Amino acid sequence: MHAGFTDLEMTAMSAALQAARNGHRGANPLVGAAILTKDSQIVVGHHAGAGSPHAEVDAITTAIDRGVDLTASALFVTLEPCNHTGRTGPCTQAIIDAGIPDVVFALPDSNGVAAGGQATLAEAGIRVRSGLGHDESLALNTRWRIAVDAERPFVTAKIAQSLDGKVAAADGTSQWITSAVSRDHAHQFRSRVDGILVGTGTALTDDPRLNARGPGGEPLESQPVPIVLGMTSLPPESFLALNPDTIHLRTRDITAALGELYARGMRHILVEGGPSVLGAFFAAGAVDEIFCYQAPLLIGPGKSSLSGLSTSTLSEAVGLIPDETAEPAVTQLGPDVLLHFVTGSGPSSGSGSRSGPTDNYTI
Repeated sequence: MHAGFTDLEMTAMSAALQAARNGHRGANPLVGAAILTKDSQIVVGHHAGAGSPHAEVDAITTAIDRGVDLTASALFVTLEPCNHTGRTGPCTQAIIDAGIPDVVFALPDSNGVAAGGQATLAEAGIRVRSGLGHDESLALNTRWRIAVDAERPFVTAKIAQSLDGKVAAADGTSQWITSAVSRDHAHQFRSRVDGILVGTGTALTDDPRLNARGPGGEPLESQPVPIVLGMTSLPPESFLALNPDTIHLRTRDITAALGELYARGMRHILVEGGPSVLGAFFAAGAVDEIFCYQAPLLIGPGKSSLSGLSTSTLSEAVGLIPDETAEPAVTQLGPDVLLHFVTGSGPSSGSGSRSGPTDNYTI
């Protein structure tokens, strides 16, 4: 038994931790909540992503719909309830308004903007305890906390490759290695991020739009900001040059680029750049999550999906951890396989960024 907590309370926190895994990694941490009723029932909720109700509000809403007496219930949440107004209101006020008398949270909120929930709840006369599920909650959001501490966006890298790790054949042809099903999935994911980043090489070669489209080519409701990284100017007639929202970061310094995007309010970006840009992000320790779309093709000689990593021995390899959050770590998409990872151990995966420019690539 965890000191100070009953078996039933530990079960409620376990339910909250499991619910947190239904969310999506990105701009916000993975957070789950569980309401323990006076008759020992458990009602769960989770945060589904930026702009959606926070886990506490999701659980409270569900409990109210089920007729739960919240004034005789306890709330268990994997992260200290937020104390600020962003896209949604403060969870502390929602808890106070619901009349919940007892709150247990696993982990203090390290985000200075949102912190302070414990004090606000205590001042309202609510019993507040912490620490139950601390280590599990910390592990769940390790990469998110690295990004927050480094004051940079959470970075998802997308790779679409053949089974032998190629993104283009020897003659440069690359459309399409993966299937329409994979591309539809990728566009849905695009609609969840603040921006999509490519290097100037991809921008010049492919003239991409970097938007989010449905299966019929129609634009999705939520659109990312196009981002181009590199020194070369874009042709004035290109899609990205004609888009007034395009951000062109004229630098090769990954840390500086991410700092600029963070200053512009971006908290989650998708890197879809070519092998050099992807390699530079991995080398800088700035990749938090990976979606790898693997097609059942053997291309042979061609362009590898990643370049620029200066590893010379296996012990220097960047470790990846299969991630079951929101969707399986391995998913079949038509003929393709989608692999979902978070960054694990490795020489550059722990710091979140590297000081100084990363100049071992060309964009």
